[in-house]
Amino acid sequence: MIFFFLFLTITCTIYGLLLIRSEKKGKVQDRLDFFLVNGQLNKEVIIGEKQESLFRRILQPILIDFKKSFKKRMPGEKEAKIDKKLQKAGNPFGMTAVDFRLVQTVIIIILPIIFAGYGALLNMGKSAIFVFIMAGILIGSYYPHLYLKQKTKARSRLALREFPDLLDLLTVSLEAGLGFDAAITKVVSRKEGVLSYEFHRCLEEIRLGKTRREALSGIRERVDVEIVKAFISNVLQAEKLGIGMVKVLRVQSNEVREQRKQRAEEEAMKAPIKMLFPLILFIFPSLFIVLLGPAVIQAIETFKNS
Repeated sequence: MIFFFLFLTITCTIYGLLLIRSEKKGKVQDRLDFFLVNGQLNKEVIIGEKQESLFRRILQPILIDFKKSFKKRMPGEKEAKIDKKLQKAGNPFGMTAVDFRLVQTVIIIILPIIFAGYGALLNMGKSAIFVFIMAGILIGSYYPHLYLKQKTKARSRLALREFPDLLDLLTVSLEAGLGFDAAITKVVSRKEGVLSYEFHRCLEEIRLGKTRREALSGIRERVDVEIVKAFISNVLQAEKLGIGMVKVLRVQSNEVREQRKQRAEEEAMKAPIKMLFPLILFIFPSLFIVLLGPAVIQAIETFKNS
């Protein structure tokens, strides 16, 4: 019996060694097949492999470690505040709060250097260069937040423009007999835009385990539009009290259409006032020159002859 187990152990060991060797040969062969095309080296693959390896093996680990160390120094409240602003702006360039702070820090460092170099090229004094440096620091500190505000306003305008049509389609889907989640799925598949993306994210969060209340509350936090916030609040209130969702959405749809009509009338009332300034500054002077110019020239010539 002992000899049998000894023979079995030796056999398994030899088989394992042969298996490891064959796997190594297989990996080498796969690697050669990847680089060789008809027995010749594929230069494009080699160049791409080298470029990818340089970034992945050297630059990417350094960048990841630097981000981790930077994130540890960053206060949690500040990170949450910036993350909230980024979500309202639609996460431009896929940035996180750490990425935003890194970009802001780089801008704060680079802009004063550029401004100081510009002042030195113009042969300005030290006080002027110092003012340029301070201006660069202020612009670098404020401009990223200004960019987020502009992106948030643009996103809010798009959401406000998309909301009436989306609400009408959602109401029609509910009246046709679909459930609320199925109606949102139908709306998301038919529409594109800010609100469609947000409701699609809401559905994904519900599938991942969040409650409907939490997912819809997330939309209310990410979209800075009062009408959308009121709509989400009405939906949550109707779900809590057990009121029919179709009735609530029909009333909400009528209110939204009325508000859209009022906004259009308001913009129409503002149009004459906005047209007044270009009329005074550009059109009226041209008209005066064309109409009164010949009369003025003739009057001047008459006075000269007399």
